[in-house]
Amino acid sequence: MFNPSKADVRGFFCAVYAKAQAGQPMEAIETIASLWIDEHPEYHAELANVEVALAAIGQAEDRQTSCFLHLSMHLSITEQCSIDQPRGIRQAVELLTHRLDSLHDAHHVAMECLGQMIWDSQRNGQPPDGNTYVACVQRQATRD
Repeated sequence: MFNPSKADVRGFFCAVYAKAQAGQPMEAIETIASLWIDEHPEYHAELANVEVALAAIGQAEDRQTSCFLHLSMHLSITEQCSIDQPRGIRQAVELLTHRLDSLHDAHHVAMECLGQMIWDSQRNGQPPDGNTYVACVQRQATRD
């Protein structure tokens, strides 16, 4: 299983941003990452300098969500939907996208559910509960 370090993740997103700016060819996962980077112009300055990004590892983020974590969650949800794992996540995100009329906004809502699942897993010392995660996204998709 792939388990990148914080430096790996930061280096990846900074490299993708640099490739996109230079118009260089990208691998499939880089193309997907680039599309999410395009959706977040507020992160472009952070992504433009890999040395600064790497030097900032471990520093307080001033209560802001790390752009690297945020973009990683977009990639995770995209991958989960592409393989429908956990089972049902694709349909739940599609329904949520339809309700919100925005894949981007649906991902942000799904991120809250994903983050809660991870937090509960860590707090309880249990494996992540994919069914609870999917149910959370489904509830958001059917809210009035």
